[in-house]
Order: sequence, then C-alpha cells, then structure tokens
Amino acid sequence: QVQLVESGGGLVQAGGSLRLSCAVSGSIFSMNVMGWYRQAPGKQRELVAHIIIADGSTNYADSVKGRFTISRDGAKNTLYLQMNSLKPEDTAVYYCNAVKWGDSMSRGNYWGQGTQVTVSS
Repeated sequence: QVQLVESGGGLVQAGGSLRLSCAVSGSIFSMNVMGWYRQAPGKQRELVAHIIIADGSTNYADSVKGRFTISRDGAKNTLYLQMNSLKPEDTAVYYCNAVKWGDSMSRGNYWGQGTQVTVSS
C-alpha cells in the first residue's frame, strides 16, 4: 500500500512563502501523476497543481499560476509545492495525491493526510 506523508504547512503572513513536501513510500516513479489539492472550510476540494512524473510536465490552477511551483525529486521520492506570494485566500488544508495507471489489479489513487496552510492578512 502506497503511503503519502505531507509536511511543511503552517501559519504565514500574506506575501510570504512556504514549501510543502510529500514523501512517497517506495519509488515516486511507480506513480504516473501526482498533484496537490486544497480544501478551504465550506468549499469543495480543488486541484492546485499536478505533474506528470515521467516527463515533469506540469499544470496549475489559474489562481496559483506564477506563484506556486510543483516539482518532484526522484532521489528523495518526494513531491514539493513551493508557494510564494501567499494570499489569505490560499488558506486551506493541502492534500498530496498520487495516481497509478494500470489494470484493475495495479491501478491506484492515493491521498495524504493533509497539512494546514493559514495565511494571515
């Protein structure tokens, strides 16, 4: 069973930065797509950014483009989200997600436990 362990959340002032990490049990290259989602109180969970593990191609929500950067480190089996120029509306619980393509026996969709990010104005 794949486990994802997030870290790096916290309280930061508007305009500040945080870096989230998501450690993957096993090889990160066993996953096909990984991403960061967030859920604010009273709102639905939304995609923040995702990355294709094999080639490193990325995609971002419009609300974070130019401020957030998703990346992966194969040597450390870790996914990152660098968040700059944080705004109060970025306040949410951030979740790491990993998707493995394949047949019914091998595919999987995995979630971390979430890490709280709070941005004060």
